[in-house]
Amino acid sequence: MGKIKLALADGFDDSEFTVPYKRLREVGHEVTVFCMRAGEVVTGKPGNASHRVETVAVTIAPDDYDALVISGGHSPDKLRLDAGVVAFTRRFFVTGKPVAAICHGPQPLIEAGIAKERNLASWPSVRTDFVNAGANWMDQAIVIDGDLVASRKPDDLSVFCEMILGRLP
Repeated sequence: MGKIKLALADGFDDSEFTVPYKRLREVGHEVTVFCMRAGEVVTGKPGNASHRVETVAVTIAPDDYDALVISGGHSPDKLRLDAGVVAFTRRFFVTGKPVAAICHGPQPLIEAGIAKERNLASWPSVRTDFVNAGANWMDQAIVIDGDLVASRKPDDLSVFCEMILGRLP
């Protein structure tokens, strides 16, 4: 089974974290949550879900993991401001392993300099951010560009999870 890193900060969308997290774990994948401060408990924007951050970006090596997942909500806006998270995202992307992001989740890809000339989906309110970064934004439930998987919103979670699972060992 695969080892997945999941980036998460305060303000995540409850379902965009819990659904992929549970789905990946229920089929046997190891999912580790990382952010800026290990041990910190981060809470979803509605406040119904929370999770303890298990490790920080600066201590992990991309080669040790099979996929990177970035949940949506307001969390990615905080993740994109952390140099360690951005650097890990950039280093992970060049491994050629799957990077999956939903809703606002692709935002760290802009900061990491990997959105340019990529096909992406996201929540519509950040469309202009992606267009300005040189990405080809698409209003589709799932957009796949090489090893990049992107979705728009919670309604897309079923296909989002299936696309992630289909790319894992």
